[in-house]
Amino acid sequence: MKQIIVTKGAPEPIGPYSQAVLHGDTLYASGQIAIDPDSGNLVKKDIETETRRVMKNLKAVLDEANMDFSNVVKCTIFIKDMNDFKKINSVYGSFFDPVTAPARETVEVSRLPKDVRVEISCIAVK
Repeated sequence: MKQIIVTKGAPEPIGPYSQAVLHGDTLYASGQIAIDPDSGNLVKKDIETETRRVMKNLKAVLDEANMDFSNVVKCTIFIKDMNDFKKINSVYGSFFDPVTAPARETVEVSRLPKDVRVEISCIAVK
């Protein structure tokens, strides 16, 4: 059975999708961008701050599904400029235990929603 995950700790979807879908023990979290859920404003100070906001949004979705970053088995990172990779990777990595970090791919794209510089999605398993 499919369960839609909704939390006020992450921004509301900006299109026809859910923040996440839980199917059995597997959570499919939609890509998060750096929108502050309290204000609805984009966080675009610098790439580290933007990435941290993205990861906090993912954490809120995981929390709502009674999971945390240790449950994440796969992430996809979309970035606007591969030159930001090292800074994004540093912030992203601070949310995971390096020994049990999830599988991942990082893809440079020409454009992201609201012209942000980073979007991250994940799959987690209980």
